[in-house]
Amino acid sequence: MPYKSFEEYSDEITDGITNQYKNIIEDLGEDTQREGLVKTPERAAKAMQFLTQGYDQDPVEILKGAMFEESYNEMVIVKDIELYSLCEHHILPFFGKAHIAYIPNGHIVGLSKLPRVVDVFARRLQVQERLTKQILDCINDTLKPQGVAVVIEASHMCMMMRGVQKQNSVTTTSGFRGQFEKNETRNEFLKLVGK
Repeated sequence: MPYKSFEEYSDEITDGITNQYKNIIEDLGEDTQREGLVKTPERAAKAMQFLTQGYDQDPVEILKGAMFEESYNEMVIVKDIELYSLCEHHILPFFGKAHIAYIPNGHIVGLSKLPRVVDVFARRLQVQERLTKQILDCINDTLKPQGVAVVIEASHMCMMMRGVQKQNSVTTTSGFRGQFEKNETRNEFLKLVGK
C-alpha cells in the first residue's frame, strides 16, 4: 500500500487491543473506571496502531511512485529527517534524526519520498541497527544508485528512563553502499551532514 497518513482504525483490532490495555492497567493496580483513565485503553490502542502503521505500507512503492529519469550524478543529501520509533525490547520510544545521501545512476527520486521511507520503517517495532539497514537496502535495491549512505542518531528512552538511566546518551548507526564505501565519498557526506 502506498504511503498515507493513518487515521482510520479497524474496530475489531481496536477493541481487542483496548481490552488488553485495560487488563494491563488494572494489573498495575489502577482503576480503569477512574475519570482520567476511562478512555485511556482505547486511546492507547489507537496510538499503538498509529505508531506501528509501517507494517501496512510498502516503501518500495513509495520510491517507485516518484522515480524520474535524470542524468544528474552528484551526491543528493536529505539531512535532519526526524524519526520516532518504538524499541522492540521494551516498547519504549527512541527518536532522533536520519541523514540520507545517494548518488543517482540514471534516476532521481522525489525528495519527500526519502523521509517517507524512514517513517515506514520507523513505524514498526525496531532496533536502530535494523532500521538503518532497512532504509539503506530499500533505497539501494529500488533506485540502484551509484551509492547510498544512511546515518541515524537517536536517543533511546529505554536507556534514559530505566536500566542505566543515562539521559544524555545518543546512539549513532551508519550504513554505506557503492561509492560511499570509498573513504573520500564517505568523508564528503559526513562533512556535509556535520558529523
